Amino acid sequence: MTRFNLSARGFLVAVATAAALLTGCASPQITEYASEKPVLDMRQYFSGTIDAYGVFTDRSGKVVKRFTVVMDCKWTGAPGQEVGVLDENFTYSDGTKDRRVWALKRGVDGKYTGTADDVLGEANGEEKGNAFRWGYTLKLPVDGKVIEVQFDDWMYLMSNKVMLNKATMSKFGFKLGEVTLSFVKR
Repeated sequence: MTRFNLSARGFLVAVATAAALLTGCASPQITEYASEKPVLDMRQYFSGTIDAYGVFTDRSGKVVKRFTVVMDCKWTGAPGQEVGVLDENFTYSDGTKDRRVWALKRGVDGKYTGTADDVLGEANGEEKGNAFRWGYTLKLPVDGKVIEVQFDDWMYLMSNKVMLNKATMSKFGFKLGEVTLSFVKR
């Protein structure tokens, strides 16, 4: 009996280790985009008015919500101490509306932190080459409750006017769905 328990325990440890290694290998890293062009400067792109068009898909790939966003973006402060405000106004296909106001701070080496009323704690991001990766926990209202979901949010600058955004939403490590957006700078 003891021998079986050790073997079962060893098997479970091996499976968990293999899963962790495979997950780590499967996830792209921001440094992989360092030489990609055009080079993204968040302060430059997110300045002025930006229109966005997006969908939320569930884990099966079905479109659950469509939405548009009008963003008013501005940066203030001395170089190296700039603070950005991204005021996002959402309109969903069912007619409902929402608003999120991000306050962003640029750190060293293309790193950013950000806060918003419906974000738990602080979001952390980094830009390299044409890409920006952003991670945060969102307090999401669902059926009269608020649940906390994690976002792994990637943005790719395509031109000085267009950026694509793909974010994976998960809970306890399980994928719940994806948000896909196209940003168009006016």
